[in-house]
Amino acid sequence: MRRTFIDYILISLKGIAMGAADVVPGVSGGTIAFISGIYEELISSISKINLQALKVLTQEGIVAFWKYINGSFFVALLSGIGISILSLAKIMKFLLENHPIMVWSFFFGLMVASVLFLMKEIERWNFGSIMVMLLAGAIAYIITVIPPLVNGSNENVFFIFLCGALAICAMILPGISGAFILVLLGAYHTVLDALSSWNFKIILIFGMGALTGILSFSKALKWLFAKYRNLTFAGLTGFIIGSLNKVWPWKETLQTDPLNGSVIHEKSVLPSTFEMITHNDAQVVTALLLAIVGFFVIYGIEKWSNLQKS
Repeated sequence: MRRTFIDYILISLKGIAMGAADVVPGVSGGTIAFISGIYEELISSISKINLQALKVLTQEGIVAFWKYINGSFFVALLSGIGISILSLAKIMKFLLENHPIMVWSFFFGLMVASVLFLMKEIERWNFGSIMVMLLAGAIAYIITVIPPLVNGSNENVFFIFLCGALAICAMILPGISGAFILVLLGAYHTVLDALSSWNFKIILIFGMGALTGILSFSKALKWLFAKYRNLTFAGLTGFIIGSLNKVWPWKETLQTDPLNGSVIHEKSVLPSTFEMITHNDAQVVTALLLAIVGFFVIYGIEKWSNLQKS
């Protein structure tokens, strides 16, 4: 595929959207990659970082290696993600702390629209595709409602390695964020403390787990797309449907972090129940408008993608 400079700018913009999603706890950058039409290319490109790539580098040179791993795509995408995380992290943190209903409403509308459009990718609706979608949806929903493990200082090498592998898999899987998985495993603060205190042992083990997880998981996803494309789309769509519970705007707090008071476990409630529990305005009209905006953002992306293909 021959790309122009404008094409790479657009990939960077998609990276910015992915980075913005990763900043929001519970929303995966993989979801944005999926709905913006670069998910399969991302998975395919990651899966090419292997021994064959090293062989190409040593035998054919850096130019062939760069082309083999789709290096320009990676640079454009990672640049956008990095810019987004560095520039939007504080803004998203402020919005989540002060206007959570508005943020979650926008993402809820965005994800509802993505589900409707992704359903069009499922070419054959049969018993298998329906069951896969229902199963994936059930798994995603269960993940969003199970209480997290108690945070502790578990620094077992295998545990940290496993956390890295699972977190990075969640990051590229549409629906659930890697940070949310770490919260569920009770390893969020262990990893966060390691990063803030430059605990190289924990960082290295976690990084090795993440590298192992993303390389192996990307190969599995690439194989699934090649062999079972219809069922894979059904499963990924179901996973996003199940994870809608996580971005529902109105929540009841069930558990807070004793270290900093942040919410680590909550459940979805109706707007009327939210008002009764919190004595705050549910902002239903504003939430509905922002959900519609989120919906039409995806609608615009879909229309633009169709124009690009034609």
